[in-house]
Amino acid sequence: MNEYGGSERRGHPRVDVNFVVSYRIQETAHDYDLSQTKNLSQGGMLLTTNKKFTQGTCLSMILRFPLIPQKIEVTGIIVDSKEVVRDIIYETRIQFLDLDKEFFYKLGEFIKDNLKDDLKND
Repeated sequence: MNEYGGSERRGHPRVDVNFVVSYRIQETAHDYDLSQTKNLSQGGMLLTTNKKFTQGTCLSMILRFPLIPQKIEVTGIIVDSKEVVRDIIYETRIQFLDLDKEFFYKLGEFIKDNLKDDLKND
């Protein structure tokens, strides 16, 4: 695995978690695909997708977030999408846009708790 040796550019801590996300290109009405997160921060997430997205594409997403019973609707913009398995699997980085303040706070608490758990398990 290639370890990044430069300075951290992310504004928020990131945690490896898997939960279900429904997503669609914002301009399409009902064409949702289903995916799973690979990692998550208060600023965005990494999804495994079945197609490559163009940088700057806006997505509407529905998150089924652990410990929050209701579905969370968020908007994000594609930062990068790269092929992992030819024509089948892509890793797609998404930056959140205009997160609800309450969800932003709950997300931060969830990440903090998961980071503590990761440190305990090392």
